[in-house]
Amino acid sequence: MADCTFLEQSFSHFIPELVGSIISTVLISIGLLFTDWRMALAALWVLPVAFAIVGFSAKIQENLNQKAMDVKMACADGIQECIETVRDLKANNAEQAYLKGLEKKIRAVEHRSILNEFGLAVFVVSASLVLKLGIATVALVGAVLLMQGSLSVLTFFMFLLVVSRLYDPLQGALQNLAAVISTRTNIARMNEILDHPIQQGSDRLSNQGYDIVFDHVGFAYNTGETVLKDVSFTAKQGEVTALVGPSGGGKTTVSRLAARFWDINRGKITVGGMDVSRIDPETLLSLYSIVFQDVTLFDNTILENIRIGNKDATDEQVIAAAKLANVDEFAKKLPDGWHTNIGENGCELSGGERQRISIARAFLKNAPIILLDEATASLDVENETLIQTALSRLIADKTVLVIAHRMRTVAGADKIVVLSDGTVAEEGSPKDLEEKNGVYAHMVKLQTESQSWKLG
Repeated sequence: MADCTFLEQSFSHFIPELVGSIISTVLISIGLLFTDWRMALAALWVLPVAFAIVGFSAKIQENLNQKAMDVKMACADGIQECIETVRDLKANNAEQAYLKGLEKKIRAVEHRSILNEFGLAVFVVSASLVLKLGIATVALVGAVLLMQGSLSVLTFFMFLLVVSRLYDPLQGALQNLAAVISTRTNIARMNEILDHPIQQGSDRLSNQGYDIVFDHVGFAYNTGETVLKDVSFTAKQGEVTALVGPSGGGKTTVSRLAARFWDINRGKITVGGMDVSRIDPETLLSLYSIVFQDVTLFDNTILENIRIGNKDATDEQVIAAAKLANVDEFAKKLPDGWHTNIGENGCELSGGERQRISIARAFLKNAPIILLDEATASLDVENETLIQTALSRLIADKTVLVIAHRMRTVAGADKIVVLSDGTVAEEGSPKDLEEKNGVYAHMVKLQTESQSWKLG
């Protein structure tokens, strides 16, 4: 937003004034050349020199602006992080230490701002001094021509008068030129967003069924970190396919790739034989109901937050979906019931209540493919059981991809895919994998042992 504000100021104030000053100077220069070209050259030679000085400062300005931008972003990130983590800082007696580090970042912004202004002033002031030399050369050349008798006194004083007023608007123009040059850093930052490749594809679905097939899929983030190396499995329609494995194994990434949140680097992902990379993301996502691990809610009522799943749904349909997700249990206790405003990102609700609203959205959308990313992680045992019962009604004849860390959550799955180090380590039914005594069996054993743990 700061970049947008600076560019708006540049294009609405700096550039018009710069262009206006150049146009007026060109017109006056033409008049001076017609009056006496010798005196005109004495007055105008400083113009290209002054503008060249400011123009040649572009590289230095860009370097200074980039360093200033870096410390500003570090300071802004530090302030935001401080606000978001203030409870943890206080709880760990780390608030004062963190604020000292934040103060250093603020001082760095101040220091860089001074250097930036000084670096800009060196060139602008130098260019302004060169402009003033024009008055001296006009006086000197005019005096010589007067002595030779080739210039009238009236013309001489006319040039002195015009030149004394000619350079004033140009000094402002030099400052505006420097400001316009400095926008290159802001434009480059915004172009990072504007130049980002846009996912495109057909707006017509050609799938036959809803089987999700991963065929030798490889994926790495822009940072270069490889998440998936060679993943192949099939999540069949009418079955629940569970993705399990250690943290960082790529489970969440697999679910995001299935819905084409990102495009894969190699391999192929199909839904009912349809290559997802050839389908418009908006069209493709009409097939998915997704419950994310991190729930995002809006500063609105419970009803409107659930209605995001289907904007055309009636209140009765929204409430029916909410009841399936057990939302009515806490909604009826709120002051305005279903019409209670839940605050920014649902700050008025607990983690479990927020997650139930997210699940209600999936019920309301009622899409043929369901992705559940730790959908019951924030629920107590009673509510988890209720929602799992509701989910069992929802998933009939649908393709369901479940990500979970609790082994009992996926014990009833038709198929389990164990992801480890970006590859499929094991796959099969829960019974087969337990008999195989591999990674899955080891995870089940560890979680069974952890359930018997108690405070000593």
